[in-house]
Amino acid sequence: PIPVLTVQTAPYEDQRPTGGGGLRRPTALFESQRNYLPNFVQSLLSSVDLRDRQGCTMVVGSDGRYFSKTAIEIVVQMAAAN
Repeated sequence: PIPVLTVQTAPYEDQRPTGGGGLRRPTALFESQRNYLPNFVQSLLSSVDLRDRQGCTMVVGSDGRYFSKTAIEIVVQMAAAN
């Protein structure tokens, strides 16, 4: 089993997705702001009713640029924890 870690955090005011492109911010922001990516990922996961998430398939894509592997790992771990 994957250990579940609960992290107290607060939302960032600038985390509003832009159209279908997701959250477009400089990579340095994701790396420098504590829990910036996890906050956004959790908000997306929480926006879908738990009953609708059961048994679903989640696809995570990337263009392979810097920070992609780390970001994908965070997204997959959080999805599994949810």
